[in-house]
Amino acid sequence: MKNSGRPIAFLAPFAAACMASLAALTPCGAAAQALAPAPEGATGRSTKTVEHSGRDMVAAANPIAAEEGRRILAAGGSAVDAAITVQFVLNLVEPQSSGIGGGAFLLHWDGREVVSLDGRETAPAAAKPDRFLGPDGKPMEFLAAVVGGRSVGVPGVVRLLEAAHERWGRIAWPDLIAPAIRLAEEGFPISPRLHGLLAQDDSLRSDPLAKELFYRDDGTPKPVGTILRNPALAKTLRALAAGGSAAFYSGDIAQDVVTAVTSHPTNPGDMTLEDLRAYTVEERSPVCGPYRSYRICGMGPPSSGGIAVQQILGMLERFDLPTIPPGPDFVHLFSEAGRLAFADRALYVADPAYVQVPVRGLIDKEYLATRSALISPDRSMGRAQPGDPPFRKTFLWGASDDAEFGTSHISIVDREGRAVAMTTTIESGFGARVMTRSGFLLNNELTDFAFEPIEDGKPAANRVEPGKRPRSSMAPTLVFDEDGRLYAVVGSPGGSMIINFVAKTLFALLDWKLDPQVAVDLPNVGSRNGPTEVERGTEAEAWIPGLEAKGHAVRAIDMTSGLQAILVGPDGLTGGADSRREGVAIGN
Repeated sequence: MKNSGRPIAFLAPFAAACMASLAALTPCGAAAQALAPAPEGATGRSTKTVEHSGRDMVAAANPIAAEEGRRILAAGGSAVDAAITVQFVLNLVEPQSSGIGGGAFLLHWDGREVVSLDGRETAPAAAKPDRFLGPDGKPMEFLAAVVGGRSVGVPGVVRLLEAAHERWGRIAWPDLIAPAIRLAEEGFPISPRLHGLLAQDDSLRSDPLAKELFYRDDGTPKPVGTILRNPALAKTLRALAAGGSAAFYSGDIAQDVVTAVTSHPTNPGDMTLEDLRAYTVEERSPVCGPYRSYRICGMGPPSSGGIAVQQILGMLERFDLPTIPPGPDFVHLFSEAGRLAFADRALYVADPAYVQVPVRGLIDKEYLATRSALISPDRSMGRAQPGDPPFRKTFLWGASDDAEFGTSHISIVDREGRAVAMTTTIESGFGARVMTRSGFLLNNELTDFAFEPIEDGKPAANRVEPGKRPRSSMAPTLVFDEDGRLYAVVGSPGGSMIINFVAKTLFALLDWKLDPQVAVDLPNVGSRNGPTEVERGTEAEAWIPGLEAKGHAVRAIDMTSGLQAILVGPDGLTGGADSRREGVAIGN
């Protein structure tokens, strides 16, 4: 392992000097804008105020993790350094959503170029397209497929973090893991959100190691405020601090992963030590395109997020959205664009190592104009059909939806204007409900593949194949102004709803000029080419009659996003963390 960077103690005098000045941030500051107050009637969910910082900022899903990231920034660490610390701490304090047993997508801005790294999990070499078919040849029930080793993909987070550190890290790798080691050994108080999710999940209790860690003898979750210690994870983290990713992908930790996967009593998997040794991080071309005077950059395949977000933006650019506030008229247009984007997503997007995804065609301005022309201001189209984008080399086939409800997002800007947008996941809440002896949960990412390998008599693009990465909807996003300066860092968890969560927030930031806290807290809405969905328990439910009048079939559902947004301006940074979760945006 390359151990770039200096110990934190060496950086203290340098950090103190830098913290006294805004000059390092100014070159990447965006043009000044007046942030608007919340639209009337659209603030019911906000429980937090926007955060301001003149130097740097981290927005993450848990306040303990965000605080440790802030300390890394205060010590002179880079955005990547802070992201590494935040991720390792999230593994401990928010185990239901992400960790070293999962995968992630990372976008990095160094002031000159955007680089995207793919740390998505891969299918074992023994995986076959019929992996999720039962003995009767029909798709398994989802939860039956999730729980156990069958759904576990080869984790990518540790190798991704190390690859990012080798390129952009400043602080020594062991110092970045030290906060998580300390918290694992000394303990942290169980939060209300973690307690509530533990209480709701019946499958996790069936894993003996998870039950011992999270539950009392009577099977009830340990109470809110209980100091939770994880000595097994502390030992694992010490090994990673000393040995880097090699300590994870070989040796005792790797064997623990394989044993947990293959020895599951009811639903074993087929991962091998060679699968772990062979895992690689892939650098992908970021998907960048225009929206009004801005440039939007996102993650490309195997994520559908960057493409779909840009399609929605591009299809709605012809509408005067700054004059259309949140309400039924906006939701109508937004949902119609979502139908068209999701129709293309289902047909064309999968792992680019296995199918030729027509990325250029899907975000082509003329193609999006033809798709936008299908949107009527007055009437819903119902179910959309996929389009015929240019530059398409092969015909691809559809695939089932994904659901990444065990996901988290990290947005960071450091004092030199470098930025990280990283969406990280173990897929469902608590992943495969399999805890390793090394103290971390494993993902169930393989259930993001199509359960039915054949659709309409043709192979599904997102079918299971050996070594393949399942399609994702994760959409870490960077926004640049007309002068090419960093303007915003955005992302969210939420499965396939991520696309609509992020697109909604971008419209709020770019068209309505809302501050990032108000933007992330606006009601979630959209369509995934099915019913039009509005967030239950918000003012969006009052918009249902207006939508039904335009021909929409509407469902009010829970839409628990975890958006993290940071705006960059000449006077510093403003940040917002989704009030639906316990995260915060904080800076120095």
